[in-house]
Amino acid sequence: MDTIHTLSDLLVNSGCEYHIYDISRRVQRIDNEQFANVEQASQPYPYPIQRQAQFAIAYWNAEKQPWIWFLKFNLDERGLLSQADVGQFLKFVMEAMGTRLSKEMSEEQQQKLANNPFTFKPKDDKLAVFHSLLRAELALPTSQYYTHAQEYFAGKLGWDNWQTVGLQGITDIAARLNTDDNNRLVRTSLRHIANEPRYALLGALEHISLPAKVSDTLFELAQRELETQHADLFLLSAYVRALSGGKPEQLESLISTILASPTLSHQEILIAIAGRSWLPLTTPALAEQFLIRLAQTGNQTLFNQLFADLVMMPSLRLVLLPLLHSSPSPELAQALVALQQSATQGRMH
Repeated sequence: MDTIHTLSDLLVNSGCEYHIYDISRRVQRIDNEQFANVEQASQPYPYPIQRQAQFAIAYWNAEKQPWIWFLKFNLDERGLLSQADVGQFLKFVMEAMGTRLSKEMSEEQQQKLANNPFTFKPKDDKLAVFHSLLRAELALPTSQYYTHAQEYFAGKLGWDNWQTVGLQGITDIAARLNTDDNNRLVRTSLRHIANEPRYALLGALEHISLPAKVSDTLFELAQRELETQHADLFLLSAYVRALSGGKPEQLESLISTILASPTLSHQEILIAIAGRSWLPLTTPALAEQFLIRLAQTGNQTLFNQLFADLVMMPSLRLVLLPLLHSSPSPELAQALVALQQSATQGRMH
């Protein structure tokens, strides 16, 4: 027991196989070794949101029926996990289950483990994506909604008859783009489907590493939307998010075009870039342009929130911090001054 200081120690000690998934931003795997480094505070959490690490641990034995924990921990100003918090959660686990994660838990043990401040329930859409991705990765059967969703996306039910299509079926298709002809079904149906299933599908694709052809289709549809006289900013925002796992050069091109236009740089789209499609912001010129557009919304609260959120990202920290000391546009300079004032006031309270 003395050797168990981290969740990784506990999982390895129990002889389980396990996967870690970020749930904060995009639902995506975190390498087990990287997660062990995060737990030892030798590297920051890779995808923080609102100064928290939100992640899922799925662990299983030979029977391949995974048990799942959804956990959230606060991070310090460097983005590091609090080892005291992890230790506290481990104490809850060991009191409920002992030092080896056993198969069956009594009702009392489950209740004991549930009563802690570190577990949480993700939103339904992320939960659906997570279950679909996990089942696909472990080669487990799809949900009961999969076949019906496939029939809809194949056009067999009529494009307007989407009301009986379950979200879990849509996320199953997204998680299995490389099987059952789903790649083609998605690309074809995106040109025909009604708005509700379109948004649901695009929302599922946000969390997927996209095959090249799906990325091409999304990019083409986004470009087409850009070229219309009155672009639908909410649909454009959904395409931006959906392309987060697509070809990096397509995402960068799309975001460059959007940020070049004051009209297209609506706060809904800026939130989408910050939340899902931040990768192009590792280019300093685009990061600065993004912050200028954010400042131009006149929404100082949103500016403070998104800047604080993005600067915690290890991949963006060294891009964004120098902008605090550069000589940017008047609007950005003003927004940065207000940001620093609110940070100072926050420290004084």
